[in-house]
Amino acid sequence: MFTAKTDRIAKLAELYPGRIKELSAIFGKKTNIYLDWSNMFHWSSRLQWHIQVKRLKQLFDSFSAINSVNLYNGILPGDEGSKQFIEDAESYGYLIITKPVKIMHLSTDVSGIPQNSPTVLENFIKKPFLRKLNIETIEYLNGKLKELYDHGTKYLEVRKCNFDVEIGRDMTLDFERDNVDTFILWSGDSDFADPVIQLMKGRKRVFIFATSRRVSVELEQTNVPIFDIQKIRNFICEPNEIQPDVRGKL
Repeated sequence: MFTAKTDRIAKLAELYPGRIKELSAIFGKKTNIYLDWSNMFHWSSRLQWHIQVKRLKQLFDSFSAINSVNLYNGILPGDEGSKQFIEDAESYGYLIITKPVKIMHLSTDVSGIPQNSPTVLENFIKKPFLRKLNIETIEYLNGKLKELYDHGTKYLEVRKCNFDVEIGRDMTLDFERDNVDTFILWSGDSDFADPVIQLMKGRKRVFIFATSRRVSVELEQTNVPIFDIQKIRNFICEPNEIQPDVRGKL
């Protein structure tokens, strides 16, 4: 059942009754939601708007059948903003699963290799693409790395904090406990294809919430229903990013 958690959601529900009807059908039975937040965060570059964690939870709280909402996100050591995000999300009622973000330093030093060698570039470029590059391009890119190194950039920092294992594990455990009817995954990663197939074979309702061109081929091939979050932008975006034609009606 839908009961608007805030006045703004109530007004939006009047403007978009079809969206509420569609979500009510998806969330009609006992539902668990799994948010791959780092994946979702990067969607904003394509969407040109940002998901606000507080408004998202308010929307979820408007549907009585939603049982729990798991939020998976890393903490950047020493970063107060990262820590505050986790604390805020927990205060909104999310079940938080977190771990430290790994910071890797990838050297830009190419002095010990031939100019046409892809050895160092392999740290930055995926091998299938790297194999398509000609010698001139490899030499050019190695030259750019040398420039960086000579001007003081001895390494490039890469941050990594993947929660595919944790999300897959929790979905599988909830499936084995058999206390959830509907599984909602906010991610488009290919690693979730196998858990999704298992859930569907187990006669569970499964939905992917994502945005266009952010769902892997492997997930699409499972034939899992995909809900485009563009349809609920005004419910979950930052308040200043609500579409202008709607903002004046709220």
